[in-house]
Amino acid sequence: MNVTILLIILLVGAFATYISGKKLASKIALLFGLMAFIQTIVLICQHNQGVDTSFIAQWIVKPNIHFALKADGLSLVLALLTTTLTPIIVWSSQNNNIEKPHAFYALIMFMSFAMTGTFLASDGFLYYIFWELSLLPIYFIILLWGNGKPENLKKTVLTFFIYTFAGSLFMLAGFIYLYTKTNSFLLQDLYAANLSLQEDYWVFLAFFAAYAVKIPIFPFHTWQASAYQKAPTAGTMLLAGIMLKMGLYSVIRWQIPIAPISAKQLMPVILVLCLIGVIYGSLIALRQKNIKRFFAYSSLAHVGLIAAGAYTLNLDGLKGAVLQMVAHGFVIVGLFYVASIIEKRYHTLEIDQMGGIREQAPKFATAFLFLLFASIGLPSTFSFIGEFNILYGLSHINIWYAIFGGMTIILGAVYMLRMFQKSMLETTTPKSFIDLNFKEGLILTLLIGVIVFFGIYPKPISDLITPSLLEIVSQINK
Repeated sequence: MNVTILLIILLVGAFATYISGKKLASKIALLFGLMAFIQTIVLICQHNQGVDTSFIAQWIVKPNIHFALKADGLSLVLALLTTTLTPIIVWSSQNNNIEKPHAFYALIMFMSFAMTGTFLASDGFLYYIFWELSLLPIYFIILLWGNGKPENLKKTVLTFFIYTFAGSLFMLAGFIYLYTKTNSFLLQDLYAANLSLQEDYWVFLAFFAAYAVKIPIFPFHTWQASAYQKAPTAGTMLLAGIMLKMGLYSVIRWQIPIAPISAKQLMPVILVLCLIGVIYGSLIALRQKNIKRFFAYSSLAHVGLIAAGAYTLNLDGLKGAVLQMVAHGFVIVGLFYVASIIEKRYHTLEIDQMGGIREQAPKFATAFLFLLFASIGLPSTFSFIGEFNILYGLSHINIWYAIFGGMTIILGAVYMLRMFQKSMLETTTPKSFIDLNFKEGLILTLLIGVIVFFGIYPKPISDLITPSLLEIVSQINK
């Protein structure tokens, strides 16, 4: 059994969801999402037993393109993140009175298919196809089901599309140039490309143009807050929980091993940009009045630190980056789900119009507080493990990088707890707020359970990704 089965399940799930009709759409999407999750667990178990579940076959002869999927620990853990969060996102958005639900859930499943393909692809041309395919579903999800006036939605999605598509074209140019050097798009052949210093430099920058926008890294972030705010909650979860991990993953898998010389030479500049994003995102979050924009800038700060970990080029930083990718996925999906619950009850996302929720809904407030602590990186939460490794990796380069990176913890505590106090504790709003129902409580419990379990016992994921990261570090240091 190989990884093509996983992609087939997700793709068939998208088509089955679309033709299932309005009443069954969410149920069919949830069923195929769970099937994909189970298949990913099977693949990981086979991988741990030494079974090679990768796949490669000639696709096009001229140019030389393969349908190649690499199933190692690094790609499988990101596939697991995708197939775990997809059914949670589908389930959390059920009963939301969505127009044309068959199209909405089909787009979610198709986006999951494209993102999973991006994580698994080991041929550069195939990888680029999956990368671009993931852009189309979220474009229509925001445009057709987003929040706001149609003209504002069109402006938001157009900005988002132009930013990401333009950056991707630079990456495509980089792949085409590499093909002229190696006559192959296969990952292992691109790793072996004998690039001159100047060629290494331009290939690195071509990839950086795509990844800096997708992550995003300061100052390429200007599309993010509006897209997160205007997208429906499911779309925001897909963007923040999974899609931005495509850029972070690609830095580790594609960019720095292919162009390691420039990665080393440009490391100080890129680390400074990443750390500026940490502090900038935190300071801007303090000024936000809309809770979705608040979480968007909070996410900008956290992914800035993850990107810094990826660009440390050492094992500790890389491992911390991957662990924090997974942790951030569960935390940010939980936070945006909390925002969705508040919007359902209060019909607003403005923080100033909230207040006094803890007294009326102690279960909800407790779950919210725990997610905030996880976002800050409190010990015993999954985020703490990743942040510690990243900061330790930064300290290997320069202690000042670690100090400024650590500002995300301090500033995060300030803006997160300040927001919690305003929205949960202050009694400026006498509106009634119903506590969590069974479904909402179970979804939050699942997310928090993952965060706690891997915060206490991160060994399964750490052991899964370490061999792949050791190979990448070895490639960088050749």
